[in-house]
Amino acid sequence: MTSSDVIQEARAIFREHHGILRTSEALELGIHAHTLYGMRDAGMLDRLARGLYRLAELPPLTNPDLVVVALKVPDGVICLVSALAFHDLTAEIPRAVDVALEKGSRRPRLKHPPLRVFWFSGPAWHEGVGMYELDGITVRITTPAKTVADMFKFRRRLGLDVALEALKAYRRRDSFDVDELLRYARICRVEEVITPYLEALV
Repeated sequence: MTSSDVIQEARAIFREHHGILRTSEALELGIHAHTLYGMRDAGMLDRLARGLYRLAELPPLTNPDLVVVALKVPDGVICLVSALAFHDLTAEIPRAVDVALEKGSRRPRLKHPPLRVFWFSGPAWHEGVGMYELDGITVRITTPAKTVADMFKFRRRLGLDVALEALKAYRRRDSFDVDELLRYARICRVEEVITPYLEALV
């Protein structure tokens, strides 16, 4: 097999996996390290993060930071301000990716994008997690109602003004569900906090 054939085969393997592979995955799938790094050095692969490569021939990622975090922190859930931005419930531009992790998990080590880690447990950890496909990758992100409830839970750290903005934006949605919001508020133990603001809007 010629070097050209080897590269074409490696590109085909990448395409079978939405154009993105970790180094370990590429090696397990039969791409030799020499081929992988040769493709990188030739500009055929873009390095998204340490040990994470994507075919350079593909269109740019629409949500590169969220995709990278989903692949590098598979146990994490995109949450809070990052989830608000994804759901168009804030004008805030996240300076880091907010990630929820279960209490007791190991803090991820990722140089880029910068992470802001929040620890959750019990129902607050596993309830209200949606699966969204971004650039062919499944990304776990808190749902709009759960995200708003989480914002009130972390209002002292993230700002009550941002939480209120999110509540108002969610209230304007056709998909607004007061029962769902209050269920998550109870789970997050902020029902008494959020109810007066909600009553003022309803």
